Amino acid sequence: MEDTTESAVGVPLPRHPLQIRDYRIFWLTRFAGVIATLSMVVVLGWQVYDVARSDYGMSRSAAAFQLGILGLVQFIPLFVLTPISGVVADRFDRRKVAALSMGIDSFVAAALGYATWSESLSLPLLFSLAALHGVARIFFGPAMNSLAPNLVPAPMIPRAIATNAIAWQFASVLGPAAGGMLYAVFPSLPYIVSVALLGLGSVLVLLIKPLRKPDVDRKKHPVRQITEGFRFVWHDRFLLGAISLDLFAVLLGGVTALLPVFARDILQVGPEGLGWMRAAPAAGAGIVALWLAVKPMEHNVGVKMLWAVGVYGVATAVFGFSYDLIFSLFLLLILGAADMISVFVRGSLVQLNTPDEMRGRVSSLSGLAISASNELGELQSGIAAAILGATGAVVFGGAGAVLVTIIWAFAFPEIRNARTFAPVYRE
Repeated sequence: MEDTTESAVGVPLPRHPLQIRDYRIFWLTRFAGVIATLSMVVVLGWQVYDVARSDYGMSRSAAAFQLGILGLVQFIPLFVLTPISGVVADRFDRRKVAALSMGIDSFVAAALGYATWSESLSLPLLFSLAALHGVARIFFGPAMNSLAPNLVPAPMIPRAIATNAIAWQFASVLGPAAGGMLYAVFPSLPYIVSVALLGLGSVLVLLIKPLRKPDVDRKKHPVRQITEGFRFVWHDRFLLGAISLDLFAVLLGGVTALLPVFARDILQVGPEGLGWMRAAPAAGAGIVALWLAVKPMEHNVGVKMLWAVGVYGVATAVFGFSYDLIFSLFLLLILGAADMISVFVRGSLVQLNTPDEMRGRVSSLSGLAISASNELGELQSGIAAAILGATGAVVFGGAGAVLVTIIWAFAFPEIRNARTFAPVYRE
């Protein structure tokens, strides 16, 4: 893949996505939004577990189960609204959809900040605001993901995805770490900072120049458009395999939900330690993303994705046995690096194998799979921890992710046979 091309009139095209004004704005919007939301999320998880233990007098296993409930209440609106969010991203101005979503999340941050300051936190309140946070995310994701490919030339999309991942992953390092440290200074402070960053992101995304709307038949009933999106993914075994691999591997292997248990009661490192533990996977992913932005992966991409998911599962299982913070952070770093390879390959393949008029709907379905793996993974982790304990739940989940990878390698040979990012769909 060439890094440089020329336009029809002989004007050199940019060599890198960040040379494009609108992509730079998109990148900054993503960076600010992720720092804000992950700073909120790490504090929210800590507060749910801490309130359950301190205010409700729950045992460790019962409080861990509340973390599973936290994932469930975020997933329910995602499950209900995902098909609608895809149609919205394909029919309306994606910039305005993203701005409105960040506005809703800003309200959630403000409400959480006030409840923390006034010491009026309760599990029902935390769960309700977490659900509204889920609503904001499901409209934000498809709008932003569908916007990105229209800001750069098609040959630059894999590099743009890697560069976008840098914003995501390094913000994922700063967000949780900042959330834990700011909470230690003043419990409402991480939410105050999140309000400011989300407001900034809402303004930035609207500075992107208006783009031509996708060629969607707006006379067609939205329900029919939703059905078309499901049918497109279901009948394309390549897309179905790539999306479902992430769904089931992370559903079983997700360790994030139980990190408050490890931070508070196993490693005993408090909210600051939880922030570093939440940041470690993002640090590993950020390092890989930086490398991929400079030297994008181009060959045997499907096999590399399968290996990456397998390493993710092994690192997760070994983490369950660790009682040392440094070793735990190292394993989380490896886990995040492997996950980044999988995310990069899957993201590039899905974007390049989806027509633009379908990207909003396919991105929403991919987002649903990611959310299902994350939020339902939290529920699965909470239930497993209540039965097996936190250590048993993490080891069981990591082993399950490895097993899923082996099964998918044979059930979907289309993934194994993906040598490059070349599109395989037909108009």
